[in-house]
Amino acid sequence: MDIFVFVSEQWVLVSLLLALIYLFAWTERTKGGKSIGVSQLVALMNSDEAVLVDVRPVGEFQAGHIHGAINIPHTKIASRISELEKCRSKTIVLTDNMGQHVGGAGRALSKEGYNVRRLSGGMTEWQGQSLPVVQGLKS
Repeated sequence: MDIFVFVSEQWVLVSLLLALIYLFAWTERTKGGKSIGVSQLVALMNSDEAVLVDVRPVGEFQAGHIHGAINIPHTKIASRISELEKCRSKTIVLTDNMGQHVGGAGRALSKEGYNVRRLSGGMTEWQGQSLPVVQGLKS
């Protein structure tokens, strides 16, 4: 009940705090690359213009991933960035479950000069549209 009194008395401060939180979230999200949809990803991969990097842990990747995806867990992206050197001329599309870890990976890749995008909605969106996944370590 005290929280409601505080908010009603300090509405300017609360509004400013919410605006700053939104600005921070938006800034962090854009640093990870622009968002692309599922259909855009399919078109880019079919024309061999993009490489999909799944940044989920190995166990989650093995349980189901998009065909053609490369698994580099977000915790190891900095040490394994050299594996993407042969793909430097292509767009690197990052995915995870819902987009929670692609920001950091996207920043690291952008810093190294890669053209980075994020799959909007991640694997949750992919599977939500009943698109196929493959299981196992290699796709």
